[in-house]
Amino acid sequence: MRAPVTPDVPAYESWEGLVRFWEETDWPEGCKVEIIEGTIRVTPPAMNHHACIASRIQGALYPTLPEGWGIHQRQSVAVPSCTSLLTPDVLVLPLSVLVEAATEYYVPATYARLVAEITSPSTAAQDRTEKPVAYARAGIPLYLLIDPHATGEPAIHLYGEPANGTYRLLWSGKFGETVKLPEPFGVAIGTSAFPRP
Repeated sequence: MRAPVTPDVPAYESWEGLVRFWEETDWPEGCKVEIIEGTIRVTPPAMNHHACIASRIQGALYPTLPEGWGIHQRQSVAVPSCTSLLTPDVLVLPLSVLVEAATEYYVPATYARLVAEITSPSTAAQDRTEKPVAYARAGIPLYLLIDPHATGEPAIHLYGEPANGTYRLLWSGKFGETVKLPEPFGVAIGTSAFPRP
């Protein structure tokens, strides 16, 4: 299992300085680079099963989107209150947010309506613990955690109703079951075709 790389990062006295370092550094090509609780994490490219699951989620969501909303992969969101700048595997937010921040590399997480993370060996711990705290603190209504690397068998968890930096577990199941997203999506996502690592 490959662990996330934490490079030698100079100490910054401000959130702006840390973000500037994230923006201006030449990171390894193809890697995901995030700031999680003030620490820069560089993780290797995801395996193909990861991309397949993200595409299936995206395909299920498209027909349900309100006018003017978009689904994005590799779009970063900022949660300054957690000193975090995250790149969810799937992100739903109004397209107008991207237009308004067209020259930036990230958008405020508060505009997101749903984020989904798919665990990999190098990201499973942060996807299960640190990221939900940041997403909940930003007030993102829904967090979908697809966990192919759960102990025992692959699992799926849907979280919602964020308050005080925590989510309420709305539903939990395993691969093969159907997860139902509440409005404004109102869609059932079948997971029997999700590949297992």
